Amino acid sequence: MTINIERHSGETSVSLVLHPVPGKIEINTPSGFLGHMLELMAHNAGWGLSLKASGDAGVDLHHLVEDTGIVLGKALLEWYPSSPRNRYGWCAMPMDGSLVMVAVDLSGRGVSVFRGEFPSPSCGIFDMELVPEFFRAFARESRTTIHIRILESDNSHHTSEAIFKGIGRAMAQALTLGEVSSSTKGIWP
Repeated sequence: MTINIERHSGETSVSLVLHPVPGKIEINTPSGFLGHMLELMAHNAGWGLSLKASGDAGVDLHHLVEDTGIVLGKALLEWYPSSPRNRYGWCAMPMDGSLVMVAVDLSGRGVSVFRGEFPSPSCGIFDMELVPEFFRAFARESRTTIHIRILESDNSHHTSEAIFKGIGRAMAQALTLGEVSSSTKGIWP
């Protein structure tokens, strides 16, 4: 299965191809930091991913980051209801002096809960407040519940890496085909 999603607005243009199996990861975005984080997430989730995103980065990266989360979330939603999944995934991810706990639920309800602080307001030109913004858009569009807790943070880069890697690992676990119904309601999701 290959999933193609595009979003074009007056602010951004985002095109994505998701292969829900390990494969090549190609990301082209004006934010090197965002590209790096998405590569870590896709690698740890076991996805092949091709993403091309452009937009009004001269204003700031907010629209680009949010719209990338929207497109990736829509791709995930198109994929995961196709058959029963384990539904739940979690990970405690260390990255040097940083430690993050994440949990996901392919619940059909898009909620993102983010707790913790980054020790600096930015990494280069990337505002760290955009990390929770990305996951809000991703959770809403994929109809996934996502919890992120920063437990320790030695620097913002390591903490962000731990978050994106951890979400990738948790997604891999949640998206694994399940043999037992993930809900007593008898419907998916």
